[in-house]
Amino acid sequence: MIIIFIKSEVFTLSQTLQDKPVPAFLDDLWFKLRSVDMLRDGKMEQQLIESHALIVVKSGAGLLTADIRESRLRQEAVFIALPGQTMGVSPEAAAELELYIIKFDVYRDDEPIEAFPLNGEIPIYAETHTSGLCEAMYGYSRSEHALERFRGQSAFQELLYWLMKHIRPLPDADSRSALDRTKAYIDTCYNESLTIEQLARMAGISPKYYVDLFKKTYGISAIDYVTEVRVERAKQFMFRSDARLRDVAHQVGYHDEFYFSRKFKKEVGVSPTVYMKNRKRKIAAYTSPVLGHLLALKMIPYAAPLHPKWTAYYYKAYRSDIPLHLSAYRFNRDWESNIEALAQAQPDMVICGDILHPDEKKRLEEQFPVFYIQGENNDWREQLRLTAQIVGVPLEADSWLRYYDRNTKFARERIEREWRNDTVLVLSIYKQSYYVCPTRGMRDVLYEDLKLNRPKGYNPSVYNQAVALEQFAEFDADRILLNVCQESESLNHWRWLQASPAWRDLKAVRRNHVYVISSDPWREYSAHACERMVDDLLKLLDGERQAVYAY
Repeated sequence: MIIIFIKSEVFTLSQTLQDKPVPAFLDDLWFKLRSVDMLRDGKMEQQLIESHALIVVKSGAGLLTADIRESRLRQEAVFIALPGQTMGVSPEAAAELELYIIKFDVYRDDEPIEAFPLNGEIPIYAETHTSGLCEAMYGYSRSEHALERFRGQSAFQELLYWLMKHIRPLPDADSRSALDRTKAYIDTCYNESLTIEQLARMAGISPKYYVDLFKKTYGISAIDYVTEVRVERAKQFMFRSDARLRDVAHQVGYHDEFYFSRKFKKEVGVSPTVYMKNRKRKIAAYTSPVLGHLLALKMIPYAAPLHPKWTAYYYKAYRSDIPLHLSAYRFNRDWESNIEALAQAQPDMVICGDILHPDEKKRLEEQFPVFYIQGENNDWREQLRLTAQIVGVPLEADSWLRYYDRNTKFARERIEREWRNDTVLVLSIYKQSYYVCPTRGMRDVLYEDLKLNRPKGYNPSVYNQAVALEQFAEFDADRILLNVCQESESLNHWRWLQASPAWRDLKAVRRNHVYVISSDPWREYSAHACERMVDDLLKLLDGERQAVYAY
């Protein structure tokens, strides 16, 4: 289980345990501390949680995504996640975030329980005692002495006691309800001229305090929320077949359609004209690579697989633009429910890859016009062209590829200047196994498009090649890009690997030239994902991502 200190949805102990006295409830349970980790940069890629987890913010503020729900992280609240949830953390823009992640198990009569009743967001009184306990636990858990590690169990019990003792009551009802009224007013009167002064008067507070309180309560500024509501309403009006841009702009509170177009494109990523054109047809992207190809063609589909872990980027960027969210869970295991959802929507076409369960393929073809993108014998460029032909925009594919080639040429020149003749090895960790260049996209982008220098002994015709730890040194790579599967066994093995002499003695490790790359976009094979891989490397060169471990 993970406990995270944040504030978004308000939780009180009585709401969950109101039918059972706290002492009796605790008498039935015992707890086992598993690990204490500290995130100094406040970043954690969305990962599957296999134990309970408690997260405590030491300093700063950020955003927590638990499954598909987002909450604001700060010191005035903690969050407890349950086994089986996915969870990711990111700092707020221009803000620093440090937090503790405390994993533990809960047992009743020697049997583990799946859900500790005290979970979700828990408002607390922020005091230094909380950080002090977490810091002590962090130190105890890393001690070489068993007795000190045992002491960490005692500190964890003390932390749980302190949290339950200091749960904070709900905010003042009058000020919160006044703020809620202004938010509801924005929701219904978005087409009117809205100012901070007007909204602050409605809440009965000063404009400056209103700005601060709105952001603190809802995790978004009032002005940004007004823009968000107007753009979302505009999308709904655009579904009408007779929608005109000028009319839509006026309906959502913008008197200048050109200003509205700029705001819309900034929020959505495409112009209103392109967005309305895309809405004319209900296209279903059945797999995430298809979604990546469509986005490169400036087309936002009606349906696509979206999830904060399995398709994290697409979920965050396009969840409000794609009406029908298909399940993206692990290799399309939920295909039956996806087909049922599509049957309700009746899309004009379904575009998918060619690797499907036989029953799945049969059901799709019985109910919808289905188009397949052949993957085995076509690289991502050809797949993009095939997608463009299916949706009737072949010139868009050629235009996008010219843009991509210009971008990669610029990136290649920068890398050559800064990395010179350094060789680059791409590794992945899954469970306790290692793979060289695990995906086609990594190979194509790094060694073909960017023309990075391959390490000696690497065969470019092979990807996802299993290797042993003892073979790492044979590659003699100057730099290593490392992808770690975000599940507990892989993450634990990565921690073990960092302490192993064979790893620490590698040239790239000694020089602090190891860079962790995320599965999204690096494991997807599509035009849009390849573009994002190049952008990822440029951010690394800009210093936005540093080598993550110094030895």
